[in-house]
Amino acid sequence: MRSFRADQVMRWIYLRKAASFDEMTNIGKAVRDKLSHRFTIRPLTLTDERKAEDGTRKLSFALRDDRRIETVLIGEKDHYTLCISTQAGCAMGCTFCMTAKNGLARNLTPGEIIGQVMAARNMCPEDRPLTNIVLMGMGEPLANYENVMQAIDIITDADNGLKFASRRITLSTAGIVPKIALLGGKSIRLAVSLNAPDNVTRSMLMPVNRTYPIEMLLDACKAYTRVHRDRITFEYILIKDVNDSPDHARKLAKLLAPIRGKVNLIPYNPHEGSPYSRPDIPAILTFHTILIEKHYTAMVRWSKGEDISAACGQLADRKNQG
Repeated sequence: MRSFRADQVMRWIYLRKAASFDEMTNIGKAVRDKLSHRFTIRPLTLTDERKAEDGTRKLSFALRDDRRIETVLIGEKDHYTLCISTQAGCAMGCTFCMTAKNGLARNLTPGEIIGQVMAARNMCPEDRPLTNIVLMGMGEPLANYENVMQAIDIITDADNGLKFASRRITLSTAGIVPKIALLGGKSIRLAVSLNAPDNVTRSMLMPVNRTYPIEMLLDACKAYTRVHRDRITFEYILIKDVNDSPDHARKLAKLLAPIRGKVNLIPYNPHEGSPYSRPDIPAILTFHTILIEKHYTAMVRWSKGEDISAACGQLADRKNQG
C-alpha cells in the first residue's frame, strides 16, 4: 500500500480511538478488508482495578497470552502521572523488588506498552489530563530497548501519535550501561536506580552491578550529561540497616558530586516475604539532611498507593506466580 495509509491508520487508532478498521471511513472498503485480514486492533483487557486512599489507582491488564501486567495511575494536583510496565516480570533480580520474585516471562510489544497509556488516558477527566509517563513499572526498559523506543516514538508523535511531550517521559534503568549511551540523543528524561554508594552493597541488592559496577555506571552517566541538558535523577531506596546510615549518605554525596543530577530518596515499601524493612523517620531525615548539607539536590519521595501494593517495588505479575 502507499505510505500515506500508515498515517491514516495511526490517526484513526491513536487520535480518534478507532476500535476496528471498519470505523476508518476515509479509507476505501477494499483497503479496510485487506487490513482487517492481516492485522488486529487489540486494546489491553482491564482485569482488575484497585483504588488507594490517596486516590492512586492500580490497573491490572491481561495480555494476549493471558499474562498479567500492572500499571499505576497517580493523581497530582492538576494532572495525572502514569507508571507503566515494559516487561511481564523482570530478569534483573533486585532483592528488594516484588516483580523480581517471578522472573521474566517476556518483553512487552510496542502495542502493549502503548496500550497502557491509551487505557489510562481514557480514565482521566479533561480538566485533569494524563500528562506525565514514567517507565518505572514491571521490567527493565533498557532490556527491551527496541520495543520501548518504538513505543516512545509513537507516544510522542505530534502528528499521528499520542502527542505527549517527550520531556514529560522518564525512563528508569537499573543500569544497563551499553544502552544508556544510546539515550543521549533522546529528549526523554533518565532516572538511574542506584540504591547504594559502594559495589559490595549494590551487588547484594542489584545483581546487575556485578556486570556493570558503579564505576562503569557513573562513567556512562557522565557521558550522558555531556550530550543531554537535563540532570539525571538517581533513585535511592532507603532500606533499614542496609544502606541508610549517615556514612552511606556521606559516601553517596561524594560519589555523585561530579555528576549533574539529583537524588530521589525512596523509603523502602515492604511486601510479603521480603527480608527488608523501612528505616525509621529520623534515619530518613538524617540521610536527607546530610545530602543537602553536602550541596546535593535531594528530596524524599513518599510513595503513593502503598495500601494497595502500588508503590515502588510492589508490582507483580501474579499470573506467573507458582
